[in-house]
Amino acid sequence: MSMSVESIKNEIEKGEAILGIEFGSTRIKAVLINSKNEPVAQGGYDWENSLLNGIWTYSMDEIMAGLSGCYAKLKADVKEKYGITLKKLKALGVSAMMHGYLAFNNKDELLVPFRTWRNTITGEASAKLSELFDYPIPERWSISHLYQTILNGEKHIPDVAFFTTLAGFIHWKLSGKKVLGVGDASGMFPIDTKTGEYNKSFIEKFNNLIKDKNLSWKLEQILPEIIFAGKEAGKLTQEGAKLLDKDGDLEGGALLCPPEGDAGTGMVATNSVAKRTGNVSAGTSVFAMVVLEKELSKAYNGLIDLVTTPDGALVAMVHANNCTGEYDHWIKLFGEAIEAVGANVSKGKLYDSLLALALKGDKDCGGLIPYNYISGESITQMSEGRPLFVRTQKNNFTLANFMRAQLFTALGALRAGMDILFDKEHVKIDSLTGHGGFFKTADVGLTIMATAMHTPISALETAGEGGPWGMALLASYLVNGNGRSLGDFLNKDVFAGSKCSTKAPEKSDVEGFNSFFENYKKGLEIERAAIKAID
Repeated sequence: MSMSVESIKNEIEKGEAILGIEFGSTRIKAVLINSKNEPVAQGGYDWENSLLNGIWTYSMDEIMAGLSGCYAKLKADVKEKYGITLKKLKALGVSAMMHGYLAFNNKDELLVPFRTWRNTITGEASAKLSELFDYPIPERWSISHLYQTILNGEKHIPDVAFFTTLAGFIHWKLSGKKVLGVGDASGMFPIDTKTGEYNKSFIEKFNNLIKDKNLSWKLEQILPEIIFAGKEAGKLTQEGAKLLDKDGDLEGGALLCPPEGDAGTGMVATNSVAKRTGNVSAGTSVFAMVVLEKELSKAYNGLIDLVTTPDGALVAMVHANNCTGEYDHWIKLFGEAIEAVGANVSKGKLYDSLLALALKGDKDCGGLIPYNYISGESITQMSEGRPLFVRTQKNNFTLANFMRAQLFTALGALRAGMDILFDKEHVKIDSLTGHGGFFKTADVGLTIMATAMHTPISALETAGEGGPWGMALLASYLVNGNGRSLGDFLNKDVFAGSKCSTKAPEKSDVEGFNSFFENYKKGLEIERAAIKAID
């Protein structure tokens, strides 16, 4: 049973509430939870990455403005709902999109603009490191970015004293601690799951690889310290409290859990931290996480990430850079067309109505083939993106087929990676849970995802809470775990009474997607030609 408004108000006033903040690609979200791990207030802040000199980035000013702006909206929500000012927290945690490159010198000065996961400029480094380690090192990973800067001969390399992820950077600003949760750290450099530390043999190989550069640092000296879920990772400093709350009402002293990546918070929010479970997070980008029973047999040229859960279990991660971004643009265009004829429709109804048409289209989308590559795509070996729409004169060009094709192509690169796990590694999955914007329209997202993955997909009633709620749960685990495993805490304290809906794939739908996917793979040559021909 949910708590009463008065009970929630009392908890907030006593400083018992717990906060989770997540920096996504297009939106920063904050969720405040009560002692029952239920969301009681939230805030959001929209932002967008910039392409600066060929690099996808966010400025330091944008990051800090987003942090305080998101918190301000949360604080206002608390005031509106409960008539009180948020002044004290029991615990908090920060998560963000994984990977990327934030490098600092020994004066804690940023050396080059933040390079996000979205950049596909590290192909040479990724390939060489994957071969050196015989272990998948994708282009997005922080170590790929670091090594590529060395290969490029960039001037800042001798001055690197510390590098981290976005979550690690924000946590550092709030607490003064240069640490990372093991899940986020596993997207910087490979983790030895037996020791819970960075893989020492790989570190030695990397140090030997760059030995001729005569740098003053070694890799182990510039990586963040690893902390597991459930362990304290510092306290909110007074300076950190002022960064969060520009009004100065928030007190310091709250406990911080280890900062995590959005993959880890997605696993927590969908109760997918046990072996043979998995989740699919689908929004601006899309990734599937499957908790493995054993190591993969080979590296697959870095197409499959091997990361960990927030408590250190090995996870196969299939990541595609592009998902809903392109059909967002098309739906916006259709909205403009509606306005041009003098009509008016809400954004929610526009999305629900158009996406629902996808379920009425031909099983194979009538032969229509769009490509949603706003940015490059590692799985299909595209260095850049060129959104395209391709059809022949014989195709059944209807709005229903167009929308179905947009949803299918949003999962095209993901399917290419998942085929490796299913067909080559014979990975077994007991449950796969979906969350993210792709699943907002009732039934549509679940049906299309189940079709593309040819696997039943479930959604929890809490799926809409997403990553920031997952981060708040990790902060709750810090103060309420009482020595239990993360899985035990989630099963008993969070998901014991939760409701779940599941969609199993229909054979005819799967056959339709497979037909679409064959055309999709053939048409990749068109995408490559567009990248080459059009600047």
